[in-house]
Amino acid sequence: MTINFILNGEDVVFNGEASVRLIEILRENFGLFGAKPGCLSGQCGACSVIYNGLVSPACLIPAFRIQRSEIITIEGFSQTNEYHEIMTVFAEVHLGNCGYCEAGKILCTEALLDKYPQPTKEEILIGFSGMKCRCTNTERLIKAVNKIAAIRQRRLYGRSS
Repeated sequence: MTINFILNGEDVVFNGEASVRLIEILRENFGLFGAKPGCLSGQCGACSVIYNGLVSPACLIPAFRIQRSEIITIEGFSQTNEYHEIMTVFAEVHLGNCGYCEAGKILCTEALLDKYPQPTKEEILIGFSGMKCRCTNTERLIKAVNKIAAIRQRRLYGRSS
């Protein structure tokens, strides 16, 4: 099956079985290893990508579902100013991710702030509910997301949240 989709802003083609998982396509066909094959059941968040604007587990997305879709991986997102903004704040608040879940948490932060520019504590907790890695202190995560939101408000609108 020939599948056309957008990967990190570029039109790409995958030729293969329709049932192959996106996590396998990214790693084996495109050499993108940022999404990690954790539980392979959509529970841990280690394989998170942004799929048509939503953070999604790449282990649950079969190839036939990505036809004409847009996928952003951590490798693609790392080329943006928003990535550097997130990484700077994560370091400032000593978030201390284990590395295995880091890409998922970065993409969750971006997707959350796209949906809720000034998220509440509850929205943050719900936004990260798909991340099951326990390496991150929840209060530091909330502090980091709020700080990133405030920085973006100042950058985009010249005001704080």
